[in-house]
Amino acid sequence: MSMQTNLFINGEYRPSSSGETLSIVNPNDDSLVTDKVQVAAEKDIDDAVAAARAAFPKWRETAGHKRAAIMNKFADLLEKNVDKLAKLESMAMGQPITVARAMIKAPAALWRYYAGYAGKVSGETFPPDEDGTYKIVQYEPLGVCAGICAWNGTHVLAAWKMAPAMAAGNTFILKTSEKSPLAAAAYGDILNEAGFPPGVINIVTGSGPVGSMLASHMDIAKIAFTGSAVAGRLVMQAAAKSNMKIVSLELGGKSPALVFDDAELDNAVQHTSTSFLRNSGQVCFASSRILVQEGIAPKYIEAVKKSMEDAATKMGDPSLDETAFGPLADKKQFERVMGFLQSARDEGVQVLVGGDRKGDTGTFVQPTVFLNPDLKSKVYTDEIFGPVISVRTFKDEEEAIRLANDTTYGLGSTIYTSDIARALRIAGKIEAGTVGINSAFSTSPQTPFGGYKQSGIGRESGPEGLKGYLQPKTIHINMNVPPRK
Repeated sequence: MSMQTNLFINGEYRPSSSGETLSIVNPNDDSLVTDKVQVAAEKDIDDAVAAARAAFPKWRETAGHKRAAIMNKFADLLEKNVDKLAKLESMAMGQPITVARAMIKAPAALWRYYAGYAGKVSGETFPPDEDGTYKIVQYEPLGVCAGICAWNGTHVLAAWKMAPAMAAGNTFILKTSEKSPLAAAAYGDILNEAGFPPGVINIVTGSGPVGSMLASHMDIAKIAFTGSAVAGRLVMQAAAKSNMKIVSLELGGKSPALVFDDAELDNAVQHTSTSFLRNSGQVCFASSRILVQEGIAPKYIEAVKKSMEDAATKMGDPSLDETAFGPLADKKQFERVMGFLQSARDEGVQVLVGGDRKGDTGTFVQPTVFLNPDLKSKVYTDEIFGPVISVRTFKDEEEAIRLANDTTYGLGSTIYTSDIARALRIAGKIEAGTVGINSAFSTSPQTPFGGYKQSGIGRESGPEGLKGYLQPKTIHINMNVPPRK
């Protein structure tokens, strides 16, 4: 199928000024998809920033209902082009086609949600008190903003960043991941058809050095990053060393699932196995540390083993509608996950099911369950980002909370119990930004998403996501000045 591989700057597609390109290999069968993806050079980034700066004054002054109409049309066009975009995403990073479609339709809802805010950003006023000062607080756009997306959910991550920025009146530069750039590269034509003026949204791609150019650019007011903790620290450093731009970070997790004796067993098993495996475990908030109360542990372990074995039979060609689970995103991610599996074997960690490659082509890894790894084992402490969970047991609520919070991360968590009072009590004690009760956590346009501790800074989605692209201005008026005579 035809595909766009150029950069999209100032409303036009163009090749990289350096001529550098990168290749995309289909993780299903190791075939070359394209070797012509253009990598942005410093001049390209400067041009994108210049275009966004030039477009900003008019865009911020565009009436809210007009900006909303453009955003809503873009959402409509995402849905209209869902099959094409899903195929591009699936070819690039192995996402099952049904999952890819869902992860394009969900961002359409995000764009519509934030379109509802365009023109409705209000301020506050405070009447004079003893100081005789009338006080006004107004909220203004930041200017040129940038976003760096991870490869596991390009369209959701892009919408979390771009849609609130557009509603607030900012302009934007989006850098897609070098692992999954193809579908977002197709955005250019859709943006133009929707009616976004040239320069309002620019799309570039490349690996770490391109992200560094954005993070260190002196004319970018904010950068929003989704990715690893290591890369997130580099983004913060670059922002601090340049113009002290605003930074928001979503850096992944090692999320716990707490399964209590009174949990509905089938439900808990489903959500900690097949729901966990959506996107082949490549979900930042997926619960990969399963903590099971001792009384229900034997039944849970038997059931989750069977569920993972069944899941392995549904893993295959991501282009087929009947495929539930696909390969890992690319060879590099495959080798990373295989390294964790080898490390566990070297440590003598018990393997309940899986633990190896699936097949001899592509980047497939068997759904894997480790039993009772040491609390300091890498498979228990580190984010693997693959179809791998670890199961440990606990005695009581106090131990469950202690184990759940024993991590440097704090992005997601889930609780399985029939006692809603217990669920809410524990939810308040878990050190995480999101909690799912009796279900794997799912994001919503209406609620914020982000983490505690080293899972990041700031929030995306919901009203909090909009606030991240606004800055308050305080105006005080002295009401005690006598009128001129």
